[in-house]
Amino acid sequence: MTAESHDLERLTRILRKTLPEARIQVCALDLCPAVRLHLVSPDNMDRAFSPDETRTILKNTPYWAFCWAAGHALAAFLLENPGLCRGMRVVDVGAGSGVAAVAAAMAGAREVVACDLDGDALEAIRANARLNRVEVEVCGSLEEIQVPVDLVLASDLLYDRGNRPLLEAFTRLATRVLVADSRVRIDEASGYSRIHAMEADTLPDLGEAEAFRRVGFYSPCSEL
Repeated sequence: MTAESHDLERLTRILRKTLPEARIQVCALDLCPAVRLHLVSPDNMDRAFSPDETRTILKNTPYWAFCWAAGHALAAFLLENPGLCRGMRVVDVGAGSGVAAVAAAMAGAREVVACDLDGDALEAIRANARLNRVEVEVCGSLEEIQVPVDLVLASDLLYDRGNRPLLEAFTRLATRVLVADSRVRIDEASGYSRIHAMEADTLPDLGEAEAFRRVGFYSPCSEL
């Protein structure tokens, strides 16, 4: 069995703890096809879920099995602008699938750390790094991050209001911060300014509202 086959099988087993009939497949991203990820297959997703399935999904949502719009856009932006992270020590917070971390490594970052509280996400990040033949370290908490950090990345974290204090924490952790979000607009009172915007889809397509396809990029610096 190849390493890729082993990762597909392992991640499918993990996913089936939440979605028993689902499976993982390897997908190239629409906006940056050089990046491939292990994502949930759209097969068996376009249907109504039973109440028990819905409760299980809400309790243990496999965020890592999707490439959310903001992460999709952030990965494309980093690959289009490799100077943002080339030669730098980069931390991707709330990394999910690790898409931004993988893109930063592909863009020439000196070191990349992907941080996520979900142990299953850390497994997916390792597998996605192997799939793209890049080095990405993983950790489960910002407290494990050793300073100095050159650049902090984050995407689609602010839907949870409990994560809002992270905006200030990021500025203490690194000299440069880049946050992408499709669901929340960051108020300038936070010290961040909108520096860029682009359209992106979540993969696989969840049929989200058009508003959730518009990704804003924010930074405490006017220029990155």
